[in-house]
Amino acid sequence: MKFYAVVATSPTSWESHKIAERIEQRILNSNPVMEAFGNACTLRNSNSSRFGKFIQLQLNSAQQMTGAAVQTYLLEKTRVSSQASSERNFHIFYQICKGASEDERVRWHLPKGAAFSWLPNLDRTLEEDCFEVTREAMLHLGINTSTQNNIFQVLAGLLHLGNILFADSEDEAQTCRLMDSDKCPIRTSALLLQLPEDTLLETLRIRTIRAGRQRQVFQKPCSRAECDTRRDCLAKLVYSRLFDWLVSVINSSICADPDSWTTFIGLLDVYGFESFPHNSLEQLCINYTNEKLQQHFVAHYLRAQQEEYALEGLEWSFVNYRDNQTCLDLIEGSPISICSLINEECRLNRPSSAAQLQTRIESALAGSPCLGHDKLSREPSFIVMHYAGPVRYHTAGLVEKNKDSVPPELNKLLQQSQDLLLRVLFPPDPEEKTQEEPSGQGRAPALTVVSKFKASLEQLLQVLHSTTPHYIRCIKPNSQGQAQTFLQEEVLSQLEACGLVETIHISAAGFPIRISHQNFVERYGLLRRLCPRTSSGLHSPDPAKGRSEQTPQAESAMLLSLLQDILHILPALTQMAATAVQPADAMAASVHCGKTKVFMTNSVLELLEHRRVQVLEQCARCIQRGWKRHQHRKQERQRQAAVRIQAAARSWLTRKHIQRLHKAATIIKHAWRQWRMRMAFLVSEELDGVEEKYLAVAPPSRSVSLLHPEQPKLQGAIVRFWPLGLVLANACVGVHGLQRKLVVCACLQLPRGSPRGYTIQTAQDQAGVTSIRALPQGPIKFHCKKSPLRHADICPEPRPCHVTGFNQILLDRHRP
Repeated sequence: MKFYAVVATSPTSWESHKIAERIEQRILNSNPVMEAFGNACTLRNSNSSRFGKFIQLQLNSAQQMTGAAVQTYLLEKTRVSSQASSERNFHIFYQICKGASEDERVRWHLPKGAAFSWLPNLDRTLEEDCFEVTREAMLHLGINTSTQNNIFQVLAGLLHLGNILFADSEDEAQTCRLMDSDKCPIRTSALLLQLPEDTLLETLRIRTIRAGRQRQVFQKPCSRAECDTRRDCLAKLVYSRLFDWLVSVINSSICADPDSWTTFIGLLDVYGFESFPHNSLEQLCINYTNEKLQQHFVAHYLRAQQEEYALEGLEWSFVNYRDNQTCLDLIEGSPISICSLINEECRLNRPSSAAQLQTRIESALAGSPCLGHDKLSREPSFIVMHYAGPVRYHTAGLVEKNKDSVPPELNKLLQQSQDLLLRVLFPPDPEEKTQEEPSGQGRAPALTVVSKFKASLEQLLQVLHSTTPHYIRCIKPNSQGQAQTFLQEEVLSQLEACGLVETIHISAAGFPIRISHQNFVERYGLLRRLCPRTSSGLHSPDPAKGRSEQTPQAESAMLLSLLQDILHILPALTQMAATAVQPADAMAASVHCGKTKVFMTNSVLELLEHRRVQVLEQCARCIQRGWKRHQHRKQERQRQAAVRIQAAARSWLTRKHIQRLHKAATIIKHAWRQWRMRMAFLVSEELDGVEEKYLAVAPPSRSVSLLHPEQPKLQGAIVRFWPLGLVLANACVGVHGLQRKLVVCACLQLPRGSPRGYTIQTAQDQAGVTSIRALPQGPIKFHCKKSPLRHADICPEPRPCHVTGFNQILLDRHRP
């Protein structure tokens, strides 16, 4: 309703915009009011609609909303005084008891914690118990606060009326006494309904009978059961009149002038299929309505399917499908049906028992295949095989509910009320006297509930036949209202109840799968890969490519060509998938190509989807192989590039390292050469000074006579050429024995006396002088200058070629 109200309002002026907003708001506010007074909590639905509702959204020639109208069907008014176990009364009663303020509770005599026999499960709270929402919606509909308070006061009076309990009297001639001695419920109810207390009590306990041609009036005390019935009848009468008055108020506030609208959008909200442990006349009428709507739905569906087949050029007709006409004949057929038998029992004006009605129905309709009987049931009942399943109806109270007779004294009692609302609901009847004059034979038979409901249903079906219907099915996953809970059995029963299972069976008899040519080619065009390439164009280009450059005729021709290619593949696929249960010929006949659509059965669709999955898997494997190959090649190229980068980096690092080493070696070599030259210079200076001093002052030694004759010449040569002597002294070959010693002595400027005062140790197997140690008789002093280089006097690891002694004498070693 909200969507239609918003979309269908396109005002061209500010005034029309305000009118459209007012209509929209009233249409939307009519829904909570209707739900509060017409919905109740049942076993399967916490907000079940207990009446049928048909809303017309009225549109003018410009498709702008100008108004709306509401029509109701068969309010379940018996719920006011009788509720099944675990069910509730209408929402409005609970809203009053829970949402009324303290002042309103005092005025309506509704103290907190009060118990009412017609208000079960009061402690259960639902989201529909929103009293403020209902009151605000009523204000938008034009019902002011005083009228609302008047309505709620009457409803509170009905609640107190339900607490009136009667007890059997000891004498049948006496009226039934009240269970409560203080008469509090009857007094409170009379006060709220503004009725005389004595008159109210008398009307409930005494029945008025008119008999004879003179229409004499007799009064008879009622039994306890009759008093309870009259009390319940009074409450149902007031509530049904109040509900009808609310509907009229809503229509007067939202309905447009008949000349101002030309078309309408209808919203039909009717009760769903019902099957309870105890089913009576209400469930029979509801299920009868669902049978009629199911027949209309099936006829509309079959007609639409047949028209579509004819437009597509298919020669097909539904032959095998189930029709519910047999069940409808059982309920409403002529001349004998369940409804006619119940109406006849009402017209006989005799006491009717439940067992007698059951016997009449079973005997008169025994030949109907939709009628059954439960032999194990102790209560009189009969079973009707509906399209949604069998339902057992109890015959007890069926005739009384169908009569829906209201004692005339109850109408007179309510006409005496001083309440403004009740005076509107029950105006004085000026034709009362004229209606009493005709005799009983001349009066027209009173309309029963079934007759009135049947007539209104026929009018509704006429409206449906003149429109284009669309169906919405509401499915509840569970009856507890829990999230994330899906009960398969309950869902299946709802699908059966709303006729979807039956529709599926009918659809399966034809071609339930219809796909347009374009979508069919786009989805199953890849199946052409299953056949080899041929010159006939099985692998012609995709029509989506270059579509902007083609004309519509060329696109259509290409589309048909591709479609024929795919259909030519189907025989081969069906031959491969043929089984003993479904041969290939049957599967091939399950596909038809229409003018704009392809028609097929579910088995063919499953085959096409299976083959399509196979082709997609092949393509996926090809893509995976290509991608893996690409990834492998890419990784190999990356590895090779990394190797090259690493090699280049390592060679650069090596070159840099070698350059640093070469530079360091050059510096060390240069420093070493400088230090060696300086040491050589220092040694030469020191040795020259010692030699000059020795030659000047030293006397000739005795040991000269002991030397070899050639010793003086050798010493002279050594003195003149001392660097050569150092070389010879350190050489591995060349000078041995005494000559070697002499060279060493001359080089070191040792005294020429006897060599007993010192010893010279040479390394015979190694090159150079190992050590020179002085004996204790004559110490020898060696004077050497310290090297200017840091750590130059430190030898990290001694070698055989090094000279050791008191001080370290650094000698350069040269091999010849």
